Amino acid sequence: MATKLSVAFPFPLERSSKPFQRISVLALPQLNPCHGFCFSKRNSGFRGLSVNALKEEVIQSANSETTLHSQTTLPTSSKLVLVIGASGGVGQLVVASLLNRNIKSRLLLRDPEKATTLFGNQDEEKLQVFEGDTRNPADLDPSIFEGVTHVICCTGTTAFPSKRWDGDNTPERVDWEGVRNLVSALPSSLKRVVLVSSVGVTKFNELPWSIMNLFGVLKYKKKGEDFLRKSGLPFTIIRAGRLTDGPYTSYDLNTLLKATAGQRRAVLIGQGDKLVGEVSRLVVAEACIQALEIEFTEGKIYEINSVELLYFAGGRTWY
Repeated sequence: MATKLSVAFPFPLERSSKPFQRISVLALPQLNPCHGFCFSKRNSGFRGLSVNALKEEVIQSANSETTLHSQTTLPTSSKLVLVIGASGGVGQLVVASLLNRNIKSRLLLRDPEKATTLFGNQDEEKLQVFEGDTRNPADLDPSIFEGVTHVICCTGTTAFPSKRWDGDNTPERVDWEGVRNLVSALPSSLKRVVLVSSVGVTKFNELPWSIMNLFGVLKYKKKGEDFLRKSGLPFTIIRAGRLTDGPYTSYDLNTLLKATAGQRRAVLIGQGDKLVGEVSRLVVAEACIQALEIEFTEGKIYEINSVELLYFAGGRTWY
């Protein structure tokens, strides 16, 4: 079963004099009116909303676009988040959002120079870069994980043979062996591991998923999921639909912070691998970051799509 939500990101492009209500991508326990993003962490239950319910909640916002741009300075977080796949379409947005939230980040990149190209010259207190490749266990030195509190893994490659497969960058090597190597190297002290996967991983022998899985991408993503689930580490898995908006592979940090999802502001969340559709990379990045904080997402798997928000009328949001 799935839930439709209107999502407002924590980085309004313009301030409004009117308060508005926002809700987490992952259906937070309570809605709060505020300027900017806020939510209640009290686990006192949902107010008529859960990931297994069909009821819709309306979010009212003065803005017409979602964006990663912020005009506020947030206090420095005590987290140290290791991002794997930080140069990819979702990973870039994750890092940009972490930096904008003043959350300390550490990147594991095959080419460390890409960090400067994408995110500029950052203070080491905010952004640290290590060279390494999850496909090679020897690269995963314990020093990479020292002090890390959370991990977001958004590595991936194309489902079908392409230039991105050059250098043995296949689904088997990236989505299975890379994830297995990473999980095996992670310390047990972590507070959360968030893994970006794909819808359809449990149905790779069924149409239409079998077409997508001709070269094994869904099968290997499922193997990576299963290895993480059985690892004993606290995890959240985000199964994304077909990715849209981006990738922002040649943009700098300022451009990333201004990325928008346009009218694609309604988020559809499900469980049980029943969703079919597409999702904005902005939504996936935001879901990953919010999953770090929300206790009830631990040990859970969510499918996530985003659809166009058509209009607001009569106290209801229409899609």
